[in-house]
Amino acid sequence: QRQLVESGGGSVLAGGSLRLSCAASGDAYNANWMGWFRQAPGKEREGVAAIHIGGGPTVYADSVEGRFTISQDTAKNTVYLQMNSLKPEDTAMYYCAAVIINGTPLSQYAYKYWGQGTQVTVSS
Repeated sequence: QRQLVESGGGSVLAGGSLRLSCAASGDAYNANWMGWFRQAPGKEREGVAAIHIGGGPTVYADSVEGRFTISQDTAKNTVYLQMNSLKPEDTAMYYCAAVIINGTPLSQYAYKYWGQGTQVTVSS
């Protein structure tokens, strides 16, 4: 059973917007933190944004600060990533992660559960 299911990826022109969703279930349901990561071909997976579940702080990578917003709907066990002013360099596979076991919120090594990813493509 998949613990995290992402949706909302797609193709947009530069300057456009997309909203990604990540629905949590099972053991990932009681996450302390949830985060969004991305990985472009030939590059390392990088942390984009993370949120403390239950109304706590959010953190963002410098590259997306001011353009992306992470939010949560605890009633739906879902975390969102609103992406505005998209750039071609935002093109990547975007992954949702849940439950920090060790490390910082934007570290890919910190999380226990991962989704399968949703592709975001931004063309100029």
